[in-house]
Amino acid sequence: MVCFCFLVDQKIVVRRSKAAAGMCSRCRRSARVADMQTVTRFCYIPFYWKSWKAIVCSLCGNILRSYNK
Repeated sequence: MVCFCFLVDQKIVVRRSKAAAGMCSRCRRSARVADMQTVTRFCYIPFYWKSWKAIVCSLCGNILRSYNK
């Protein structure tokens, strides 16, 4: 069962983004609206992905707010 944990992983990718009004609560930099994609892989082969929108900090990458698509 321990070997199975190392074969499955998730990766979050920013597909595209654009400027948004507001600022990050951590670093006080500008925020961006981004189309995100979560990819679940088994042995480096993607078998599930989900697209969603989020408001992300442009400097530290903190996800400030997420929305289901």
